[in-house]
Amino acid sequence: MRKNELLVPASSLEVLKIAVIYGADAVYIGGEAFGLRAKAKNFTMEEMAEGIVFAHARGVKVYVTTNILAHNYDLDGAREYLTELQNMKPDRPDALIIADPAIFTIAGEVCPDIDRHISTQANNTNYGTFQFWEKLGATRVVTARELSLREIRQIREHISDDLEIETFVHGAMCISYSGRCLLSNYFTGRDANRGACTHPCRWKYSVVEEKRPGEYFPVYENERGTYIFNSKDLCMIEHIPDLLEAGIDSFKIEGRMKTALYVATVARTYRKAIDDYLESPEKYQENMPWYLEQIKSCTYRQFTTGFFYGKPSEETQIYDNNTYEKGYTYLGIVGPKNEKGMYRVEQKNKFSVGEQIEVMKPDGRNVTVTVRGLMDEKGEPMESCPHPQQIFYVDLGMEPDEYDILRRREEEAIALD
Repeated sequence: MRKNELLVPASSLEVLKIAVIYGADAVYIGGEAFGLRAKAKNFTMEEMAEGIVFAHARGVKVYVTTNILAHNYDLDGAREYLTELQNMKPDRPDALIIADPAIFTIAGEVCPDIDRHISTQANNTNYGTFQFWEKLGATRVVTARELSLREIRQIREHISDDLEIETFVHGAMCISYSGRCLLSNYFTGRDANRGACTHPCRWKYSVVEEKRPGEYFPVYENERGTYIFNSKDLCMIEHIPDLLEAGIDSFKIEGRMKTALYVATVARTYRKAIDDYLESPEKYQENMPWYLEQIKSCTYRQFTTGFFYGKPSEETQIYDNNTYEKGYTYLGIVGPKNEKGMYRVEQKNKFSVGEQIEVMKPDGRNVTVTVRGLMDEKGEPMESCPHPQQIFYVDLGMEPDEYDILRRREEEAIALD
């Protein structure tokens, strides 16, 4: 069994720090260009440098996505950007995640000290492809989402021990082949393969007959319409042994658009599940109810095991609605303590004095507390924190640690926009 890495996404410097604190072995992030999440907040060069130093100080690696499918006009800018990454100080990224052969070649020329990983966008579906990229200098290849565990085991048997396999194990599935999508560009002019996906696979669709314009017929009998491309979310928390035995080196969590609460919850749960199994398979099975309870406390779309056990059944698709299940609302992250013994928080969602909330800790504990007091930056008491991104201080009747997350349990489902 190979040494395993838990690879967690981060959309911002704040989320990177949470991913590190809550159990990631490595974090993948995007800069302000050349990644496939243009709508994510992403990192300036200064934020990237700070995040890398923060992660490296705690033994965590950082990978930077440069995985667009480039056009001619992208290449000069890509060379400049990659040169900046090579020259970063005091620490540079540990690896680049690349899909395009031109960017791969440029990275080899200008970033000799940074490993190159091949993105799932490159459609890596067989061991010959893995061998091809290794000969060119890649140190890791990300499997296409279309592969089964049997196919991944066969790839491991046919490649060198030095070449690492990375595989998505949790998060949103894409309807297109390994994420390559043309719908977004066709409908909106925004190119999914250059980072600007508008997620048309989540939209509601009906059929229109050519001679009856304006009459919309549901593809499937449901008053809310039909989401014919809308996949369930991948979740392999119950199958850690199979993933390890397949020879996968890096378990990748999808979600570079997700909140710190989502990232913390998924990272903490998979961290504990992996560690428990490696300590004792019996402990892993005993704690399964806890893993499932925690992972379902995230915002998610129903779960599937994707292609891992063969071709998915029709049950993998969501035909009747487009709702997320929502277990908790994200309230904020605990910051430093002030001279009055209250803790700094930036408001993510409103909460009030007297309300019962949870303090979520990296070690797996969830501590229920009652909000005893709120104070604004001027030291004035408040009954609630009504304004998004408002900075305030909170008294929870206990001493939380920095980077603990505040959340509130909910019993509802929320519809996607």
